[in-house]
Amino acid sequence: MAKGYWVANNLVHDAVEYESYKAANAEPFARHRARFLVRGGQQIAPEGETFPRTVVIEFPSYAEALACYNSEDYQHALSIREPIAEGRLIIVEGYDG
Repeated sequence: MAKGYWVANNLVHDAVEYESYKAANAEPFARHRARFLVRGGQQIAPEGETFPRTVVIEFPSYAEALACYNSEDYQHALSIREPIAEGRLIIVEGYDG
C-alpha cells in the first residue's frame, strides 16, 4: 500500500502563536501515525514560488493522511494556524512502484 504525504508551504506571521498550533497538532499527528520528513530547514525554489517554510509529513497511507486532515482535532489545530500563518497544503498518495 502506498503511503500518503502532506506537503505544506507556510509563511508564519506570529512565531510565538505558531508554537500553539504545533502543540495542538501533536495529538492528531500521533494518532494518525504521522512522521515528519521535513520540518523547516534550508530550501531554495529554482522553479516557481513558495513560502519560506516547507514541511513534508509521511502517513502510513493516503487514507490515513486524509483522515488526519479531516479529524476534529486537526481542524481545531488548523483554526489556530489560520489567523497567524498563510499556507498551502497538498495531500498526495506516494508512489509504490
